[in-house]
Amino acid sequence: MLRLEGIQFRNFRSYESFSVDRLDGLTVLIGPNAVGKTNVVEGMQLVTAFGSFRNAPASELIRWGCPSASIVAHMVSSTRDLTVRADIGLKSRAYSLNGKKKAVHDLQGLLPSVAFSPDDLVLAKGAQSHRRAALDLLGCQLSRSHRIIRRDFERLVKHKNALLKDDAAPLLIESVNDMLVPSAAQLYLYRAALVANLSSRMARAYAALADGERIDVSYIPSWESDEAREAAQTAPRVFSYSKEEAQSALAEAFSSRAAEERARRRSVVGPHRDRVEFFIDGRNATTFASQGQQRSLVLSWKIAEVEIVREMLGVAPVLLLDDVMSELDVRRRHALMGLLENDMQTFITATDTSCFDGALLERARLLELEGGGVWAR
Repeated sequence: MLRLEGIQFRNFRSYESFSVDRLDGLTVLIGPNAVGKTNVVEGMQLVTAFGSFRNAPASELIRWGCPSASIVAHMVSSTRDLTVRADIGLKSRAYSLNGKKKAVHDLQGLLPSVAFSPDDLVLAKGAQSHRRAALDLLGCQLSRSHRIIRRDFERLVKHKNALLKDDAAPLLIESVNDMLVPSAAQLYLYRAALVANLSSRMARAYAALADGERIDVSYIPSWESDEAREAAQTAPRVFSYSKEEAQSALAEAFSSRAAEERARRRSVVGPHRDRVEFFIDGRNATTFASQGQQRSLVLSWKIAEVEIVREMLGVAPVLLLDDVMSELDVRRRHALMGLLENDMQTFITATDTSCFDGALLERARLLELEGGGVWAR
């Protein structure tokens, strides 16, 4: 099984230089707030998931005053010895494998990862963009096609928005819509299938966390009528479309809402406007969920992610837990630690060891971070 054996940063985030090797199955990184623990986890995710839970532009990943940054990850198994390198410029990222340039879609799935941080609570209570981004980050690790389709769609919708802002001729907008329909429909189908897979797994995990409460997840396409979309935000509903039906619905929506898009000078139909809604015992979680229910919802999402990666890719993902132990009560912490009984390589950050039981600490490698340095405790 491939695992992360070492990682080095240069001018990444707060680090001028950072290096750690001989990484094992369970590593706990201890350090005070603002020392850079989250930066380490983010760097690991950028060379495993090739995306970040922070979703930051390249310019924010580079240490202040520097022109570029790099992350080098050493991955090993009984049969492979690989070096993945990320070179980050102010407006770009480039990747290589053992010194040879590679496109991101050629590397995703090599050593997948699942990350969980306090910021993930936005999945339960934040904007829809966070939910769509989380879906795509997972989908891109599972399928090269998902990433290619999302990339193509995003390029086209960006071009369409530019044309709408410039008040381009209607025939030109229509020609872009014709190109958008296939990629938009396929991205919808990928996401809807992924939500269906996540939903059933989340339901099992959430019921165990929350005394049998039921959770449902709905994926609501933007082309539905106002009435249907509003109803789907008040009660769980499953929308089902074939590829042909999705393309037809999109084409019709592009036509019927053309005047609205021209007035608003942006595209209002497509996967970038779809919604993901969570329901707890039939009530929308965004409005009605308590803080504890929100934490259980997000934790069940992460447990479902791990299960899906294992099943679809046949490998255990790297588990990245950033300062979440202090955010969870004993019951939820125990559920999360249940994942560590499997064969996943796991990295946990915390300000101290008070949230960990003795058995876990005995089998963990403890690394202390302070002022950019790292050493074993």
